[in-house]
Amino acid sequence: MDTIFIQDLVIRGKHGVSEEERAHEQEFILDISIDFDTQKAAESCELQDTIDYNFFRSTAHSVVRDSSFLLIETLADTVARKILENTRINYVSVTVKKTEMFDDCIPGVTVVRKKS
Repeated sequence: MDTIFIQDLVIRGKHGVSEEERAHEQEFILDISIDFDTQKAAESCELQDTIDYNFFRSTAHSVVRDSSFLLIETLADTVARKILENTRINYVSVTVKKTEMFDDCIPGVTVVRKKS
């Protein structure tokens, strides 16, 4: 199986446990990958035969900007579930990093979701 991905997608949003975190936009960095057989697309060179990674980008932007969650686990899970709404995707991995939380490290979470 092949992998289609985007890395280091920077989006600003209002997520966090404290009211202060949810009152002001913070930077989040997302990595999103799916398993997908790209052989047909490689042979046809047609976008319709693959999954356009702009779909990941627009989905993540929509969820991060238009929602406010206490936990980045919920944020990552929501992005993953929205991506799985595409009927051709059966597996997705979403990593969310919260870059402005600490001065000495970057916390984050990776969720992996599969269709049943």
